[in-house]
Amino acid sequence: MSPPSPYLTRHTRPERPARRLVCFPHAGGAASFYRPWGQYVDPSVDLLAVQYPGRENRFREPLVPAMDPLVSAVAGELLTVPALPTVFFGHSMGAAVAYETLLRLEQAGAEHVTRLCVSGRSPDGSGGPAVRTDDEVVAAVRSLGGTNAAVFDDPDLRELLLPAISNDYRLIDDYRRRTDAPVLRAAVHALTGDRDPQVTPDEAAGWRAVTSGSFSLTVLRGDHFYLVSAAEEVARIAMEPARSLPV
Repeated sequence: MSPPSPYLTRHTRPERPARRLVCFPHAGGAASFYRPWGQYVDPSVDLLAVQYPGRENRFREPLVPAMDPLVSAVAGELLTVPALPTVFFGHSMGAAVAYETLLRLEQAGAEHVTRLCVSGRSPDGSGGPAVRTDDEVVAAVRSLGGTNAAVFDDPDLRELLLPAISNDYRLIDDYRRRTDAPVLRAAVHALTGDRDPQVTPDEAAGWRAVTSGSFSLTVLRGDHFYLVSAAEEVARIAMEPARSLPV
């Protein structure tokens, strides 16, 4: 199977796909972040990662500066993919993009996305300034540990990486979840690290309010990027059957 669109990168090649996992990257992240998950999911899982414009194989494409046009593009592409029972997984900014994309798909009548996994973010985020300087962006990224800090010490790499990272920080800082949005029908599973400086377990549990389906919460050891060292466990959790757990 070939990649269905520039927005979707395929990390597995199942002969007879039975389920699909669609992963949404964090701010400044790219589809390759989820490549290792291909070795952790069942061979029947079609693993797709969303590729935002302006990075990796889409480096020369214009960045998308706001949530609504990004979600419209991603949702439109996903509606062209043959339907399978599907799980969405999004980390940090990706959690918000995954949520908004699923909301858009459900409003369009799609019912094949049965579970949303949201990681490293509360439903309403932490707010913040609408615009950040380059130095503020670098400081924020260093504090979270998601990108090797050494890349910012190289002027050429810094110049290459900063536009996409800064764009994403502005996008997510400007984003506000609609309080009057319809509740999801899909099950929701929230995940967070126990030492994440951006979201506490209690804040992550706030995702319960966005769905009429089941809700569960998993707290793992680690900081904002706890899922890097726990990739195998997180991939397994993402593909578990939905269930309700006390939080």
